[in-house]
Amino acid sequence: MSFLKPKTHIEKGDVVILYLSVSSMHAIEAVPEIVNKKGETIPHIFQTNYGSLKVENIIGVEYGSRVELSKGWANVLQPTPELWTQTLPHRTQIIYTPDISMIIHQLEVRPGAVVIESGTGSGSLSHYFLRALKPTGHLHTFDFHEARADQARDEFRRHGIADFVTVYHRDVCNLGFSGELDGKADAVFLDLPSPDLAVPHAFKALKLSGGRFCSFSPCIEQSQRCIQELTKLGFNEIVSLEVLQQENVVKTRTLPVIDLEFLKLPKTEETAAAAEETKTSKEVKKYLTSSNPQTLPGHTGFLTFATLPPNIPKA
Repeated sequence: MSFLKPKTHIEKGDVVILYLSVSSMHAIEAVPEIVNKKGETIPHIFQTNYGSLKVENIIGVEYGSRVELSKGWANVLQPTPELWTQTLPHRTQIIYTPDISMIIHQLEVRPGAVVIESGTGSGSLSHYFLRALKPTGHLHTFDFHEARADQARDEFRRHGIADFVTVYHRDVCNLGFSGELDGKADAVFLDLPSPDLAVPHAFKALKLSGGRFCSFSPCIEQSQRCIQELTKLGFNEIVSLEVLQQENVVKTRTLPVIDLEFLKLPKTEETAAAAEETKTSKEVKKYLTSSNPQTLPGHTGFLTFATLPPNIPKA
C-alpha cells in the first residue's frame, strides 16, 4: 500500500499525491469508481484548477510521471509523511514539519521503539512516528473522540500501515493509557488541553529503564503546569522550546557606485567639477545579498521535553 514501502507503479487502492505546484497538491485514492451522495456508482473523476483527471487512467502509471489533465498536466507522487501533512483531511488542528522534526529527534524515535501518542487528531504526526518505528516498532495512539479514532484506524488500514499501530478511543487524562501499557513505552507524546493531568500516566507507561517525554502546548501556562508535574515525579533534563522557522532571502541587487576619491584632494575647481560628475554618474554594480523576510512565521506551540531516569520507583 501507499505508505508501507517505496513503490515504482501506482496500484489500485493506493493513495496518490496529485502535484500541481508547491501550493497546490491533492491526495486522491486510485480507484476507478466511487459512490456519490445518491448512492450511485460513478466513474472517479477528480476536478482541479487545471481541469479534470479520470483517475482510472493513473492506475499502472509509474510514480513521478506527468499525467494529462483536461486543461493542463500534473505529476503523480507516492505519498510521504511530509506530503500527507500538506494534503490530509483536517479533523483537528495539526502539527507541521518544523515542530515534528524536533519531536522525532528529541524523543529519539527509532526502529523497534514503542511510542505512545495522545491525541491522534488528524494523524499528521502519527505518520512520521510510523515511518521512524517500522519495521519492528509500534505506535499506540489515543483519542478521546470516538469518531476521530475510528477515522484514524480506517486511514492507517488504507495506507497499509495498520500492523504497526494500535488506535484507542480513551480519555487518557482521567483513565490513563490502560494497565497493559505500564512500563512498555520508550517515549510518550502528549497533545492535550491539560497535559499535566496525563503526566502521571505517562510516568507509569515509560519503561523502568527510563524514556523520553514530550508535550505540545499552544499556551505557556499549559507548559508551566506540565513542568511542575514532571518535576514532582522525578523527571530531569526538562526544557521547553519554541521552533520558529526563518527564511533567508538571497537575491542579486543592483546598486549605484559613487567614486569618492575627489574628497581626498584639496578643494579646487577641478575637484568641484569631479564632485558634480560623480553625482550624475550612471555606473552600477551587481551584488549578491542576503536578508531576512519582512514578515516572520507566527507562534505554533511550546514543546516541553523531559527524560525519565532509569529505576525510578513507580509505586
